[in-house]
Amino acid sequence: MARRPEPRDTPAGDTPTGGHLAENVLQFVRVLRAAGLRVGPGDMLDAVRAVEAVGPASREDFKAALAAVLVTRRQDVALFDEAFHIFWKDPDILGRLMGLLLPRLRTPGEDDGGSQRLRDALGATPPEADPPVPAETQRVSVDLDWSAQERLGTLDFDKMSAEEFRRAQRLIDVLRLPALRVPARRRRPDPRGRHVDLRASMRASLRGGGDIIPLCRTAPEPRPPTVVALCDISGSMDRYARVFLRLMHGLANREPHFHGFVFGTRLTNITRPLRDRDPDMALAAAAAAMPDWAGGTRIGACLTEFNRLWSRRVLGQGALVLLLTDGLDRAEADGLDRAMERLHKSCRRLIWLNPLLRWDGFQPKAAGVRAILPHVDDFRPVHSLDSLAQLVRVLSDHAAGHSPRRLEAARAWREALAG
Repeated sequence: MARRPEPRDTPAGDTPTGGHLAENVLQFVRVLRAAGLRVGPGDMLDAVRAVEAVGPASREDFKAALAAVLVTRRQDVALFDEAFHIFWKDPDILGRLMGLLLPRLRTPGEDDGGSQRLRDALGATPPEADPPVPAETQRVSVDLDWSAQERLGTLDFDKMSAEEFRRAQRLIDVLRLPALRVPARRRRPDPRGRHVDLRASMRASLRGGGDIIPLCRTAPEPRPPTVVALCDISGSMDRYARVFLRLMHGLANREPHFHGFVFGTRLTNITRPLRDRDPDMALAAAAAAMPDWAGGTRIGACLTEFNRLWSRRVLGQGALVLLLTDGLDRAEADGLDRAMERLHKSCRRLIWLNPLLRWDGFQPKAAGVRAILPHVDDFRPVHSLDSLAQLVRVLSDHAAGHSPRRLEAARAWREALAG
């Protein structure tokens, strides 16, 4: 973000010279907005009025006045405190911003400059203009049939670099999930409905004297379904689990009836941490509740525990279950077949997401894969951004979201396993 090179005074000092207090407050509000806080032009004006009312004599009063106007959500308090500490502690803020952009050696215990979102908001600079092209230079424009965005969409998560993986996570954060709806038993008036409402028809006939009985029809009223996500966080699923947790965060903040679970050697419910609007804070809180991250896998024992403790609570009214795992069980699929059978009978649809399905020559040879496969309604690869986009399209067409090629292969595999 471009800044004017006027000197800045801390709020704990004397009255700022040059009359730049209002301008500095506006710049601070812009930093907060770039970092993700919900502030607008009206909040900028209120912030200026608040600091003019309390004055810059006391740092605590100055900070409290800004927080009272700019912070409207509890999850934004930590980000506001960090931004206030970084923005107002150094009068020469431009020098600090340049230091954020240049690599330097850090000593143990040194302040690292805050969270990544805040560093991006403070260190963002507008793109430089292209240098003028001499008149005698000829430029030829060639349209290529690929781009970096397309390559990132087809690239495997496990083969991405650190920068590519961060870009993929940002793309998942802005991925628009569909509004899921399924028909319910409750009905609503619909002139084109298939069922006749006898009571409404008789009441309508009485209004006209009873000579003519108009038929009032009803149709099932759509409602948001219950969505349950079960994510494998074992060592072989590390990269894919990190990406799927981003998708689970979007479902948790979009679907009113969402429940998220992770399992490795034990089962953990992370529904409450994922409800946080901020993806970084939500995933950090969820990671703190996972003691078995990147460890072993006991799929059968974890699903048995889910069926025993959580099945009746969260799988009511035709739930949609998303199961992310590669099917590689350390316990040789002990009890996995019975657990999958009960899970399949308890939900409306069970979709298995397996990153190993990206290989065309994939065969169900592992014991865990052979135990899971007969009890799923649909199965899809989840190894790239394109596969996630395809999953979103499947969820948007919840009534008939199947891939014919995959279902034919599933039937063939089931027949082979039965034989």
